[in-house]
Amino acid sequence: MKRFTTLSSITMPLDRANIDTDAIIPKQFLKSIKRSGFGPNLFDEWRYLDHGEVGMDNSKRPINPDFVLNNPKYKGAQILLTRRNFGCGSSREHAPWALEDFGFRAIIAPSFADIFYNNCFENGILPINLPNKIISSLMFKCINEPIFKITINLLDQTIENISTSQSVTRFEIDYARKYALLKGIDNIDETLHYENKIKAFEALQGKYKGILPF
Repeated sequence: MKRFTTLSSITMPLDRANIDTDAIIPKQFLKSIKRSGFGPNLFDEWRYLDHGEVGMDNSKRPINPDFVLNNPKYKGAQILLTRRNFGCGSSREHAPWALEDFGFRAIIAPSFADIFYNNCFENGILPINLPNKIISSLMFKCINEPIFKITINLLDQTIENISTSQSVTRFEIDYARKYALLKGIDNIDETLHYENKIKAFEALQGKYKGILPF
């Protein structure tokens, strides 16, 4: 998993609430369990004018010019700004896979669905909860300014407006999740850190046939 320390990027506004995981990555693309290759089908039903299926050449499909992902102004954005309850619906981990594969490293919203929120951390994406008032202010700037860039500093837990060098706000994050992102480790990596101790414990179990002497 990629480390997350600081991120400076264009911010893309997706001004919709209650975006579910089926909108993020439709069900027909869930056949693969690889973590890569989902980016071209992120928000597929909103992004293209036809119906997408696995194996289609997306470069030849008609795009929706009114959808924000197709707006050249936001090309290269790594920060997604959206509304409340982002990632609701089914618990498919393919949703953060698709977002990460497209290039998003952080998502800012007033609230997230619980399982999606947890899955983001496991896939190197930083989900940030901010109050509605701040979200609306950022959304206005994203939409109306020619280019709106911010810097997210995970260590300091701050967001800064690059053009003005002014701090926008601070955000809260659980210490364990912050540590994991800073180090670039997920739950499996954390478990492997104790691999030698686990092997020693298993060997001891074998020696005493499952009955430990304590």
